[in-house]
Amino acid sequence: MSGGAPRPGAGRAALIRVSVGPGERRIAVLDADGETLLDYEVERPARPEGIGDLHRARVIALAPAMGGAFVALAGGETGFLPAAEVAAPSGPESRPPPLNRVLREGQALAVRVTRAAQGGKGPRVTARLTEEEAALAASAAAAGTPVPALLRRAPEAALRLALAHPQAMVETDGAALAARLRAAIGPARVRLLPHPAFDEALEAEVETLSGPEVPLPGGGRLLIHPTPALVAMDVDAGPAAGARDQRAQEALNRAALEEAARQIRLRRLGGAIFLDLAGLAARRRKGRMLERLRAALAPDPLARLVGLTGLGFAEIARTRVHAPLHEVLGWPEPSPLTRGLAALRRVVREAAARRTGRPLALRAAPAVAAALRAWPEALEECAAALGQGLELRADPTISPGAEAIEEATGDGRG
Repeated sequence: MSGGAPRPGAGRAALIRVSVGPGERRIAVLDADGETLLDYEVERPARPEGIGDLHRARVIALAPAMGGAFVALAGGETGFLPAAEVAAPSGPESRPPPLNRVLREGQALAVRVTRAAQGGKGPRVTARLTEEEAALAASAAAAGTPVPALLRRAPEAALRLALAHPQAMVETDGAALAARLRAAIGPARVRLLPHPAFDEALEAEVETLSGPEVPLPGGGRLLIHPTPALVAMDVDAGPAAGARDQRAQEALNRAALEEAARQIRLRRLGGAIFLDLAGLAARRRKGRMLERLRAALAPDPLARLVGLTGLGFAEIARTRVHAPLHEVLGWPEPSPLTRGLAALRRVVREAAARRTGRPLALRAAPAVAAALRAWPEALEECAAALGQGLELRADPTISPGAEAIEEATGDGRG
Protein backbone atom coordinates (compact mmCIF):
# COMPACT_ATOMS: atom_id res chain seq x y z
CA MET A 1 0.00 0.00 0.00
CA SER A 2 1.57 3.25 -1.08
CA GLY A 3 1.14 6.35 1.05
CA GLY A 4 1.67 9.93 -0.07
CA ALA A 5 0.37 11.59 -3.17
CA PRO A 6 -1.11 9.51 -5.96
CA ARG A 7 1.23 8.75 -8.83
CA PRO A 8 0.55 9.94 -12.39
CA GLY A 9 -2.20 7.79 -13.85
CA ALA A 10 -3.61 6.87 -10.45
CA GLY A 11 -7.22 7.75 -9.89
CA ARG A 12 -9.37 5.24 -11.70
CA ALA A 13 -10.92 2.81 -9.26
CA ALA A 14 -10.30 -0.81 -10.17
CA LEU A 15 -10.73 -2.62 -6.86
CA ILE A 16 -13.07 -2.27 -3.88
CA ARG A 17 -12.20 -4.16 -0.73
CA VAL A 18 -14.80 -4.59 1.99
CA SER A 19 -13.76 -5.71 5.46
CA VAL A 20 -16.78 -7.08 7.34
CA GLY A 21 -16.57 -7.18 11.12
CA PRO A 22 -19.09 -7.32 13.95
CA GLY A 23 -21.08 -4.09 13.84
CA GLU A 24 -18.95 -2.44 11.18
CA ARG A 25 -17.98 -2.57 7.51
CA ARG A 26 -14.88 -0.81 6.25
CA ILE A 27 -14.69 -0.10 2.53
CA ALA A 28 -11.55 0.85 0.62
CA VAL A 29 -11.62 1.96 -3.01
CA LEU A 30 -8.25 1.33 -4.70
CA ASP A 31 -6.71 2.25 -8.04
CA ALA A 32 -5.65 -0.02 -10.87
CA ASP A 33 -2.56 -1.37 -9.13
CA GLY A 34 -4.49 -2.10 -5.94
CA GLU A 35 -2.15 0.06 -3.88
CA THR A 36 -3.31 3.68 -3.89
CA LEU A 37 -6.30 4.41 -1.66
CA LEU A 38 -8.81 6.62 -3.50
CA ASP A 39 -11.80 6.54 -1.18
CA TYR A 40 -12.65 5.11 2.22
CA GLU A 41 -15.86 4.65 4.20
CA VAL A 42 -16.79 3.19 7.56
CA GLU A 43 -20.37 1.95 7.76
CA ARG A 44 -22.07 0.82 10.96
CA PRO A 45 -25.28 -0.88 9.76
CA ALA A 46 -27.09 -0.61 13.10
CA ARG A 47 -26.85 3.19 12.84
CA PRO A 48 -26.77 3.97 9.10
CA GLU A 49 -26.03 7.48 7.87
CA GLY A 50 -29.28 7.43 5.94
CA ILE A 51 -28.16 9.41 2.89
CA GLY A 52 -30.64 8.59 0.12
CA ASP A 53 -33.27 7.20 2.50
CA LEU A 54 -36.85 8.09 1.54
CA HIS A 55 -39.11 9.12 4.44
CA ARG A 56 -42.72 10.02 4.94
CA ALA A 57 -42.07 12.93 7.30
CA ARG A 58 -44.05 15.47 9.29
CA VAL A 59 -43.37 19.20 9.49
CA ILE A 60 -42.88 20.06 13.15
CA ALA A 61 -41.73 23.69 12.94
CA LEU A 62 -41.27 26.39 10.34
CA ALA A 63 -38.01 28.32 10.69
CA PRO A 64 -38.13 31.28 8.25
CA ALA A 65 -35.11 32.91 9.88
CA MET A 66 -33.10 29.80 9.11
CA GLY A 67 -34.54 29.50 5.63
CA GLY A 68 -36.37 26.22 6.07
CA ALA A 69 -38.37 23.91 8.29
CA PHE A 70 -37.73 21.08 10.74
CA VAL A 71 -39.31 17.72 9.97
CA ALA A 72 -39.74 14.57 12.05
CA LEU A 73 -38.18 11.49 10.44
CA ALA A 74 -38.54 7.80 11.19
CA GLY A 75 -36.32 6.64 14.04
CA GLY A 76 -36.81 9.77 16.11
CA GLU A 77 -34.46 12.03 14.15
CA THR A 78 -35.24 15.62 13.22
CA GLY A 79 -34.21 16.74 9.75
CA PHE A 80 -33.88 20.20 8.25
CA LEU A 81 -35.67 20.98 4.99
CA PRO A 82 -34.29 24.14 3.29
CA ALA A 83 -36.90 26.32 1.63
CA ALA A 84 -35.17 25.90 -1.74
CA GLU A 85 -35.67 22.14 -1.45
CA VAL A 86 -39.44 22.31 -0.94
CA ALA A 87 -40.58 22.93 -4.51
CA ALA A 88 -39.06 24.05 -7.76
CA PRO A 89 -39.80 27.64 -8.89
CA SER A 90 -42.54 27.89 -11.51
CA GLY A 91 -40.37 29.75 -14.06
CA PRO A 92 -36.69 29.96 -15.00
CA GLU A 93 -36.22 33.18 -13.04
CA SER A 94 -38.89 32.70 -10.40
CA ARG A 95 -38.01 32.64 -6.75
CA PRO A 96 -39.36 29.97 -4.38
CA PRO A 97 -42.64 31.06 -2.77
CA PRO A 98 -42.68 32.06 0.92
CA LEU A 99 -42.26 29.10 3.23
CA ASN A 100 -45.64 29.47 4.92
CA ARG A 101 -47.38 29.25 1.53
CA VAL A 102 -46.01 25.78 0.73
CA LEU A 103 -45.62 24.25 4.20
CA ARG A 104 -47.59 24.18 7.43
CA GLU A 105 -46.90 22.63 10.79
CA GLY A 106 -48.29 19.13 11.05
CA GLN A 107 -48.18 18.59 7.29
CA ALA A 108 -47.06 15.18 6.02
CA LEU A 109 -44.70 15.09 3.05
CA ALA A 110 -42.12 12.81 1.49
CA VAL A 111 -38.45 13.73 1.74
CA ARG A 112 -35.11 12.19 0.86
CA VAL A 113 -32.02 12.56 3.07
CA THR A 114 -29.26 14.46 1.26
CA ARG A 115 -26.77 15.04 4.08
CA ALA A 116 -25.96 12.93 7.10
CA ALA A 117 -26.29 14.17 10.65
CA GLN A 118 -22.99 15.74 11.68
CA GLY A 119 -21.48 18.43 13.85
CA GLY A 120 -24.33 18.11 16.33
CA LYS A 121 -26.89 18.91 13.63
CA GLY A 122 -29.54 16.59 12.26
CA PRO A 123 -29.71 15.34 8.68
CA ARG A 124 -30.63 17.61 5.80
CA VAL A 125 -33.46 16.57 3.47
CA THR A 126 -35.10 17.54 0.20
CA ALA A 127 -38.69 17.32 -0.99
CA ARG A 128 -37.59 17.39 -4.63
CA LEU A 129 -38.05 13.77 -5.55
CA THR A 130 -37.64 11.67 -8.64
CA GLU A 131 -40.74 10.38 -10.39
CA GLU A 132 -40.14 6.94 -8.91
CA GLU A 133 -39.78 8.35 -5.40
CA ALA A 134 -42.87 10.51 -5.78
CA ALA A 135 -44.89 7.51 -6.96
CA LEU A 136 -43.71 5.42 -4.00
CA ALA A 137 -44.59 8.24 -1.61
CA ALA A 138 -48.03 8.68 -3.17
CA SER A 139 -48.73 4.96 -2.81
CA ALA A 140 -47.67 5.09 0.84
CA ALA A 141 -49.94 8.06 1.51
CA ALA A 142 -52.88 6.36 -0.22
CA ALA A 143 -52.30 3.25 1.87
CA GLY A 144 -52.43 5.31 5.07
CA THR A 145 -48.79 4.74 6.02
CA PRO A 146 -48.24 6.37 9.43
CA VAL A 147 -46.09 9.46 9.80
CA PRO A 148 -43.17 9.47 10.22
CA ALA A 149 -42.12 6.30 8.41
CA LEU A 150 -39.15 5.02 6.43
CA LEU A 151 -40.39 4.23 2.92
CA ARG A 152 -37.15 3.00 1.39
CA ARG A 153 -33.62 2.49 2.66
CA ALA A 154 -30.77 3.63 0.41
CA PRO A 155 -28.30 0.99 -0.85
CA GLU A 156 -25.66 -0.08 1.65
CA ALA A 157 -22.28 1.60 1.23
CA ALA A 158 -20.55 -1.33 -0.50
CA LEU A 159 -23.27 -1.53 -3.14
CA ARG A 160 -23.40 2.24 -3.58
CA LEU A 161 -19.65 2.37 -4.22
CA ALA A 162 -19.80 -0.65 -6.51
CA LEU A 163 -22.47 1.11 -8.58
CA ALA A 164 -20.42 4.32 -8.60
CA HIS A 165 -17.38 2.40 -9.92
CA PRO A 166 -18.92 -0.08 -12.41
CA GLN A 167 -15.54 -1.30 -13.70
CA ALA A 168 -14.17 -2.15 -10.25
CA MET A 169 -13.96 -5.67 -8.86
CA VAL A 170 -15.30 -6.12 -5.33
CA GLU A 171 -13.46 -8.30 -2.83
CA THR A 172 -14.90 -9.02 0.60
CA ASP A 173 -14.35 -11.38 3.51
CA GLY A 174 -18.08 -11.35 4.38
CA ALA A 175 -20.07 -14.27 2.89
CA ALA A 176 -23.50 -12.70 3.42
CA LEU A 177 -22.38 -9.40 1.89
CA ALA A 178 -20.83 -11.23 -1.06
CA ALA A 179 -24.15 -12.99 -1.70
CA ARG A 180 -26.09 -9.70 -1.63
CA LEU A 181 -23.62 -8.00 -3.95
CA ARG A 182 -23.63 -10.90 -6.41
CA ALA A 183 -27.41 -10.69 -6.59
CA ALA A 184 -27.25 -6.93 -7.20
CA ILE A 185 -24.30 -6.48 -9.59
CA GLY A 186 -23.62 -9.99 -10.85
CA PRO A 187 -21.33 -12.78 -9.65
CA ALA A 188 -18.49 -11.92 -12.05
CA ARG A 189 -17.63 -8.72 -10.16
CA VAL A 190 -17.65 -10.14 -6.63
CA ARG A 191 -14.95 -12.28 -5.04
CA LEU A 192 -15.31 -13.86 -1.57
CA LEU A 193 -11.91 -13.93 0.12
CA PRO A 194 -10.73 -16.75 2.39
CA HIS A 195 -8.63 -14.23 4.35
CA PRO A 196 -9.17 -10.71 5.77
CA ALA A 197 -9.94 -8.18 3.05
CA PHE A 198 -7.51 -5.65 4.52
CA ASP A 199 -3.85 -6.68 4.53
CA GLU A 200 -1.30 -5.16 6.89
CA ALA A 201 -0.40 -2.34 4.52
CA LEU A 202 -4.02 -1.29 4.04
CA GLU A 203 -4.71 -1.57 7.77
CA ALA A 204 -1.74 0.73 8.42
CA GLU A 205 -2.95 3.31 5.92
CA VAL A 206 -6.52 3.46 7.18
CA GLU A 207 -5.15 3.69 10.73
CA THR A 208 -3.39 6.91 9.64
CA LEU A 209 -6.77 8.37 8.69
CA SER A 210 -7.85 8.35 12.34
CA GLY A 211 -4.94 10.52 13.50
CA PRO A 212 -3.80 14.11 12.98
CA GLU A 213 -0.46 13.40 11.30
CA VAL A 214 0.31 12.24 7.74
CA PRO A 215 3.95 11.64 6.70
CA LEU A 216 5.21 13.42 3.59
CA PRO A 217 8.12 12.50 1.33
CA GLY A 218 11.41 13.99 2.50
CA GLY A 219 10.63 13.82 6.21
CA GLY A 220 7.90 16.46 6.40
CA ARG A 221 4.36 15.90 7.60
CA LEU A 222 0.85 17.20 7.12
CA LEU A 223 -0.99 18.07 10.35
CA ILE A 224 -4.79 18.02 10.34
CA HIS A 225 -6.87 19.60 13.09
CA PRO A 226 -10.68 19.63 12.72
CA THR A 227 -12.72 21.99 14.88
CA PRO A 228 -16.49 22.60 14.98
CA ALA A 229 -16.07 25.73 12.84
CA LEU A 230 -13.33 24.76 10.38
CA VAL A 231 -10.49 22.40 9.58
CA ALA A 232 -6.89 23.64 9.92
CA MET A 233 -4.17 21.89 7.91
CA ASP A 234 -0.51 22.73 8.39
CA VAL A 235 2.57 21.60 6.47
CA ASP A 236 5.49 20.87 8.78
CA ALA A 237 8.70 20.83 6.73
CA GLY A 238 10.57 18.68 9.24
CA PRO A 239 14.25 18.40 8.27
CA ALA A 240 13.70 20.82 5.38
CA ALA A 241 12.66 23.61 7.75
CA GLY A 242 14.98 26.57 7.44
CA ALA A 243 16.80 25.08 4.47
CA ARG A 244 17.99 27.49 1.82
CA ASP A 245 17.20 25.10 -1.00
CA GLN A 246 13.99 26.62 -2.37
CA ARG A 247 13.54 23.74 -4.79
CA ALA A 248 13.40 21.28 -1.89
CA GLN A 249 10.79 23.40 -0.13
CA GLU A 250 8.73 23.70 -3.30
CA ALA A 251 8.93 19.95 -3.85
CA LEU A 252 7.72 19.38 -0.28
CA ASN A 253 4.84 21.80 -0.75
CA ARG A 254 3.85 20.21 -4.06
CA ALA A 255 3.65 16.83 -2.34
CA ALA A 256 1.72 18.43 0.53
CA LEU A 257 -0.84 19.94 -1.87
CA GLU A 258 -1.54 16.57 -3.46
CA GLU A 259 -1.74 14.82 -0.10
CA ALA A 260 -3.95 17.52 1.43
CA ALA A 261 -6.48 17.13 -1.39
CA ARG A 262 -6.37 13.35 -0.94
CA GLN A 263 -6.79 13.49 2.83
CA ILE A 264 -9.70 15.90 2.54
CA ARG A 265 -11.55 13.36 0.44
CA LEU A 266 -10.51 10.23 2.37
CA ARG A 267 -11.46 11.78 5.70
CA ARG A 268 -14.68 13.26 4.25
CA LEU A 269 -13.84 16.68 5.64
CA GLY A 270 -16.37 19.42 4.96
CA GLY A 271 -17.05 23.10 5.38
CA ALA A 272 -14.23 25.63 5.53
CA ILE A 273 -10.70 24.18 5.29
CA PHE A 274 -7.53 26.26 5.63
CA LEU A 275 -4.13 25.00 4.48
CA ASP A 276 -0.86 26.64 5.58
CA LEU A 277 2.10 25.76 3.37
CA ALA A 278 5.66 25.53 4.67
CA GLY A 279 8.30 28.20 4.29
CA LEU A 280 6.80 30.19 1.43
CA ALA A 281 6.06 33.89 1.44
CA ALA A 282 2.48 34.78 0.61
CA ARG A 283 3.44 36.14 -2.81
CA ARG A 284 5.03 32.79 -3.68
CA ARG A 285 1.92 30.90 -2.64
CA LYS A 286 -0.01 32.47 -5.47
CA GLY A 287 0.24 31.42 -9.06
CA ARG A 288 1.56 27.93 -9.65
CA MET A 289 1.04 26.65 -6.10
CA LEU A 290 -2.61 27.66 -6.08
CA GLU A 291 -3.12 26.18 -9.54
CA ARG A 292 -1.52 22.92 -8.37
CA LEU A 293 -3.93 22.82 -5.45
CA ARG A 294 -6.88 23.57 -7.73
CA ALA A 295 -5.83 20.70 -10.00
CA ALA A 296 -5.39 18.35 -7.03
CA LEU A 297 -8.91 19.17 -5.82
CA ALA A 298 -10.48 18.84 -9.28
CA PRO A 299 -11.33 15.09 -9.06
CA ASP A 300 -13.40 15.75 -5.93
CA PRO A 301 -16.79 17.14 -7.05
CA LEU A 302 -17.56 18.40 -3.53
CA ALA A 303 -14.42 20.52 -3.12
CA ARG A 304 -13.41 23.87 -4.57
CA LEU A 305 -10.55 26.28 -4.03
CA VAL A 306 -11.80 29.64 -2.77
CA GLY A 307 -8.45 31.42 -2.91
CA LEU A 308 -5.73 32.78 -0.67
CA THR A 309 -6.60 34.57 2.57
CA GLY A 310 -4.93 37.77 3.72
CA LEU A 311 -2.66 35.74 5.98
CA GLY A 312 -1.60 33.46 3.15
CA PHE A 313 -3.73 30.40 3.91
CA ALA A 314 -5.20 28.46 1.02
CA GLU A 315 -8.96 28.46 1.62
CA ILE A 316 -10.94 25.43 0.48
CA ALA A 317 -14.69 24.85 0.72
CA ARG A 318 -16.10 21.34 0.60
CA THR A 319 -19.81 20.52 0.64
CA ARG A 320 -20.85 18.50 3.66
CA VAL A 321 -22.56 15.23 2.73
CA HIS A 322 -21.21 12.31 4.74
CA ALA A 323 -20.27 12.64 8.40
CA PRO A 324 -16.52 13.31 8.62
CA LEU A 325 -14.42 10.32 9.56
CA HIS A 326 -13.24 11.88 12.82
CA GLU A 327 -16.86 12.11 14.02
CA VAL A 328 -17.44 8.45 13.19
CA LEU A 329 -14.21 7.11 14.71
CA GLY A 330 -13.69 9.61 17.55
CA TRP A 331 -11.22 12.49 17.91
CA PRO A 332 -8.45 13.06 18.89
CA GLU A 333 -8.42 9.45 20.08
CA PRO A 334 -10.59 6.59 18.80
CA SER A 335 -13.87 6.40 20.71
CA PRO A 336 -14.62 3.50 23.08
CA LEU A 337 -16.98 2.09 20.44
CA THR A 338 -14.28 2.24 17.74
CA ARG A 339 -11.88 0.48 20.12
CA GLY A 340 -14.50 -2.13 20.95
CA LEU A 341 -15.41 -2.92 17.34
CA ALA A 342 -11.73 -3.29 16.48
CA ALA A 343 -11.40 -5.70 19.41
CA LEU A 344 -14.36 -7.77 18.16
CA ARG A 345 -12.65 -8.09 14.78
CA ARG A 346 -9.60 -9.46 16.55
CA VAL A 347 -11.76 -11.89 18.53
CA VAL A 348 -13.24 -13.35 15.32
CA ARG A 349 -9.81 -13.65 13.69
CA GLU A 350 -8.24 -15.23 16.77
CA ALA A 351 -11.08 -17.72 17.16
CA ALA A 352 -10.57 -18.81 13.55
CA ALA A 353 -6.83 -19.16 14.12
CA ARG A 354 -7.20 -21.16 17.37
CA ARG A 355 -9.77 -23.60 15.94
CA THR A 356 -10.36 -25.02 19.43
CA GLY A 357 -14.03 -24.21 19.62
CA ARG A 358 -13.58 -23.09 23.21
CA PRO A 359 -15.56 -20.03 24.36
CA LEU A 360 -13.61 -16.78 24.42
CA ALA A 361 -13.71 -13.75 26.67
CA LEU A 362 -12.84 -10.14 25.92
CA ARG A 363 -11.39 -8.09 28.76
CA ALA A 364 -11.76 -4.39 28.07
CA ALA A 365 -11.71 -1.01 29.76
CA PRO A 366 -15.09 -0.24 31.38
CA ALA A 367 -15.85 2.48 28.81
CA VAL A 368 -15.15 0.08 25.93
CA ALA A 369 -17.24 -2.69 27.50
CA ALA A 370 -20.10 -0.24 28.09
CA ALA A 371 -19.95 0.99 24.49
CA LEU A 372 -20.21 -2.58 23.18
CA ARG A 373 -23.13 -3.39 25.48
CA ALA A 374 -24.89 -0.30 24.12
CA TRP A 375 -24.30 -1.69 20.61
CA PRO A 376 -25.88 -5.15 20.98
CA GLU A 377 -26.00 -5.73 17.23
CA ALA A 378 -22.21 -5.95 17.17
CA LEU A 379 -22.12 -8.49 20.00
CA GLU A 380 -24.82 -10.54 18.27
CA GLU A 381 -22.86 -10.55 15.00
CA CYS A 382 -19.72 -11.55 16.89
CA ALA A 383 -21.55 -14.44 18.55
CA ALA A 384 -22.91 -15.56 15.18
CA ALA A 385 -19.40 -15.53 13.69
CA LEU A 386 -18.03 -17.50 16.65
CA GLY A 387 -20.94 -19.92 16.76
CA GLN A 388 -21.28 -19.21 20.48
CA GLY A 389 -21.47 -16.32 22.91
CA LEU A 390 -18.59 -14.02 23.84
CA GLU A 391 -17.89 -13.31 27.51
CA LEU A 392 -17.39 -9.55 27.89
CA ARG A 393 -15.52 -8.42 30.99
CA ALA A 394 -15.04 -4.83 32.15
CA ASP A 395 -11.56 -4.49 33.64
CA PRO A 396 -10.50 -1.10 35.07
CA THR A 397 -6.84 -2.13 34.90
CA ILE A 398 -6.94 -2.25 31.09
CA SER A 399 -6.51 0.90 29.01
CA PRO A 400 -8.71 1.54 25.95
CA GLY A 401 -6.96 -0.01 22.97
CA ALA A 402 -5.26 -2.71 25.06
CA GLU A 403 -8.17 -5.17 25.11
CA ALA A 404 -7.20 -8.76 25.93
CA ILE A 405 -8.63 -11.96 24.42
CA GLU A 406 -8.58 -15.07 26.55
CA GLU A 407 -10.50 -18.28 27.16
CA ALA A 408 -13.80 -17.76 28.95
CA THR A 409 -14.22 -18.96 32.52
CA GLY A 410 -17.99 -19.18 32.32
CA ASP A 411 -18.50 -17.47 35.66
CA GLY A 412 -20.45 -14.64 34.03
CA ARG A 413 -18.35 -11.87 35.60
CA GLY A 414 -18.08 -8.45 33.94
